[in-house]
Amino acid sequence: MSPDLPTEALWLLTGAAAFAAGVLNAIAGGGSFLTFPALVFAGVPPLAANATSAMAVSPGYLGSVLGFRSELQTLPRALLQREVAIAATGGLIGAGLLLITPARVFSGLVPWLLLLATALFAAGPWLARRNSGQGHPTWRLPGLMGVAIYGGYFNGGLGILLMALYTLTGESRLNTVNALKNLNSFVLSLLSVAAFAVAGAIVWPQALWMMALATAGGWTGARLAKRLPVRWVRWLVIGTGLVMSVVFFARTG
Repeated sequence: MSPDLPTEALWLLTGAAAFAAGVLNAIAGGGSFLTFPALVFAGVPPLAANATSAMAVSPGYLGSVLGFRSELQTLPRALLQREVAIAATGGLIGAGLLLITPARVFSGLVPWLLLLATALFAAGPWLARRNSGQGHPTWRLPGLMGVAIYGGYFNGGLGILLMALYTLTGESRLNTVNALKNLNSFVLSLLSVAAFAVAGAIVWPQALWMMALATAGGWTGARLAKRLPVRWVRWLVIGTGLVMSVVFFARTG
């Protein structure tokens, strides 16, 4: 049920949530925790709000990718192409699973996955030092496939999982981790929301409005992430992960 607020106020609310989500996704992830409740508060049914939220934040990743393009240009093109292909495939698989299986079974695992990812990211510097000089471990690509399937199925916490994955697999530079996270988030989200669109689950007026502002927020967040001290960004990621875990435990409790 829509709240007793003017229509203009609801559009302002969803737009502000989308911009802030773009900023947060560029730095740490978790932007869907702003867009989803804003859409529900504006009167969009929860199922449609979930699909519309995923659609709204996906272009914000593009703004973030553009903000980190200098970091991406330093990486081998073959590596980027291989990982983008894996992210795209995983995103489609995850979206397909969401459309044909009950979400209740998976939702019980979500808070545990988020808590594990946050713990892994927090331990990342120590684990990265142990992996120093050994190159990328063989499980990096299968790990990316698993995270991409998760992201296509349920977008919440995708950024945390990707940052944990890249930190654990030898990426010691936080800006590079952020660049890879945003690139693969954009690719897998773009394809998964295309599946939601085909299924007719997206509310288009709100989606288009929020997409534009999330893109601007993503570009702003990428620039902010590179200006903030690395320690601040790491603590923001860890704090976001812990808050998201608590929220999901509360929802499933």
